[in-house]
Amino acid sequence: MTQLVFIHGPGAGACAAAYEYQTTHFPGSVAPDLPGHLDGAPCPDVARYTDWVRGWLWAQGMNKDLVLVGYTLGASIALQYALDYPEEVSGLVIMTVAAEPKIRAPDTYEMRLRAAADPKSYEEEWIPYQRDAMHLVEAGFRERLIEKHRQVGPMSQHHDLKTIDAFDVRDRISTLKPKLLLLRGLDDHGDPPKYEKKIHEAVPGSQYMEFEDAGHFPPVEIPEKVNALIEEFVAGL
Repeated sequence: MTQLVFIHGPGAGACAAAYEYQTTHFPGSVAPDLPGHLDGAPCPDVARYTDWVRGWLWAQGMNKDLVLVGYTLGASIALQYALDYPEEVSGLVIMTVAAEPKIRAPDTYEMRLRAAADPKSYEEEWIPYQRDAMHLVEAGFRERLIEKHRQVGPMSQHHDLKTIDAFDVRDRISTLKPKLLLLRGLDDHGDPPKYEKKIHEAVPGSQYMEFEDAGHFPPVEIPEKVNALIEEFVAGL
């Protein structure tokens, strides 16, 4: 029986709360809070996060027929997991992800450092940035996720961005075995390069879909569409 696993990133609340629409819609699905996101210390790199997720799943007897769904850091973890342990993974649904180090806008890291050191920057720069990133998320849900950001804090996000930007599996991506669906929101506030399309072109048999009404976080922006796509994807495995 397929096991859905939702893996979050440093945005949209920076914890598993981002998948409220999915865990409600898919009974039996799981969405762990990664270390350093509400509790504990962050892992040093994507490989160690992957080991943590795998250990968390194995402790619950979830070690086969996995469908990993993730955005940003969560998508990187899903890719690493599927490359390292393909016999445990049936499929991936990932978005806002690159198989190579990402190119960031100037001041990306410094802004998080300022927010951690200066309450004014925290309230007038970092928090408004989170709201802008989630401009397509329903207002009430967006504010609940903002409160999660306050709990997790800007240094966790700084660490995660550095972690994502050190991730590089270009030398292995063409060997990916599990079925792959890549989603791309075209209304992303940061307008990043189409890294997902590059992965699609490198992985034979993969699927790639674009959405004009989604941006950085499709699961919280267009949940009904994403949930329907996940259902269709799982049914086709």
